[in-house]
Amino acid sequence: MPEADPRPGRWLRRGATALVLLVLLGALGAAVAYRLAPGTPAQVPPPAGLSLPAARQPAPVAAPTGRVAVDRAAVRRAVASLLRSSRLGGHVVVDVEALGSGSVVYRHGAGAVAPASTMKLLTTVAALEALRPDHRFTTSVVATPQSERVVLVGGGDPLLGRSPAPAGTFPPRADLETLADRTAKALKALGRSTVRVGYDTTLFSGPALDPHWEPSYFADDVVSRISPLWVDEGRRTAGLEDRSAHPATDAAEAFAQALERRHITVVGRPGPAVAPPASSGGGRIAVVRGAPLATVVQHVLEVSDNDGAEVLARQVAVAQGEPASFAGAARAVRAVLGRLGISTRGDRIYDGSGLSRHDRLRPETLLAVIRTAAGDRPGLRSAVAGLPVAGFTGSLASRFVGLPAARGTVRAKTGTLTGVDGLAGTVTTRDGALLGFVAIADRVRPGETLEARDALDRVAAALAGCACAATP
Repeated sequence: MPEADPRPGRWLRRGATALVLLVLLGALGAAVAYRLAPGTPAQVPPPAGLSLPAARQPAPVAAPTGRVAVDRAAVRRAVASLLRSSRLGGHVVVDVEALGSGSVVYRHGAGAVAPASTMKLLTTVAALEALRPDHRFTTSVVATPQSERVVLVGGGDPLLGRSPAPAGTFPPRADLETLADRTAKALKALGRSTVRVGYDTTLFSGPALDPHWEPSYFADDVVSRISPLWVDEGRRTAGLEDRSAHPATDAAEAFAQALERRHITVVGRPGPAVAPPASSGGGRIAVVRGAPLATVVQHVLEVSDNDGAEVLARQVAVAQGEPASFAGAARAVRAVLGRLGISTRGDRIYDGSGLSRHDRLRPETLLAVIRTAAGDRPGLRSAVAGLPVAGFTGSLASRFVGLPAARGTVRAKTGTLTGVDGLAGTVTTRDGALLGFVAIADRVRPGETLEARDALDRVAAALAGCACAATP
């Protein structure tokens, strides 16, 4: 048995001291709160007689880029020797363009290439053009007065989550917990406390997995079954590559469980349904809206999100009135790019992510997409502004080690499949010329993927370090 403290008075004194401190801290907190209560600093007028100098325009941290004439010979000297590396395999294409002038200043190799994830440039530019950068995808709940059923309607939000993301999460996301909270409040206002839950996935059509993909992609957790209704991009556990065989069903069950936690009784298990039209009395009782499209595009490009890219391609199909299938999405992306003056003649497009080994793009197509997004269409700008930055963000955060010229000056979409390595994006040379470039090797020998990647990084770094501006 523990011994009793021989000095109980010490604990009484300590307790009294602690109580005094708590009272003082509470009084101080109240005083601070009282002093801050009248308003934000912007609403408090300055003291009489105070005179502050006008703020000066800060100096730029980098020289502006623009239409700088480019010395073709200088570009050739910078990169030609690097492209003789055997690590790049038997087929390498490199196209470099002076952005602003539209003139190709260097070309190596010929023919279409397997684009891998550089295909996402086409998908995201088409989505921005078809839907606009501020578009937000919605997930809604529809009910009718004469039925006890509510229908969870998949709106094709690629980033819909199970629960609210922690503060500061990028990109922000809509979630089913918030939707359940709004639904429960609406149902209680209608005097309803018992429902059946259905789920509507009719926005998309066609197979959930592309027949042009490798059969192992789903089994190996490379990609989810594409659905207009899922949570955490079709993962059964957030943050893990644990793909659901029934993503819409899982989402509906998560929603039903969230309703029950809000004291709404759910009868039976959720099942497929079609939301009743307004003509039959159907109406939305709750909605959540996802992040703006421009933010989704940045996410898809930065981390090379295959699932997100496939949903965006289908959303282009919806906007174009095409069936929201793999084939319909490919037609829709081509049509939107055609309206932008980008030819896809001679290209083969089977998906929105570039996972298909049957995809083929001409380097001219990729350059045209980069040129258009970097041009005078502000609505498309996020497709280049959102590209990974060498040495800093996304899929380029840990690359270009030992290549300081490229850090912060190369923005590029990566592309990687077995036997394929690529980069496509923009680079600012050390004397201020802005270049668009495509560099893809699609016959890399087995076991040399990392070596080919390093070789392409050196090509991009050489462009960044090039004094390529033409002298007057």
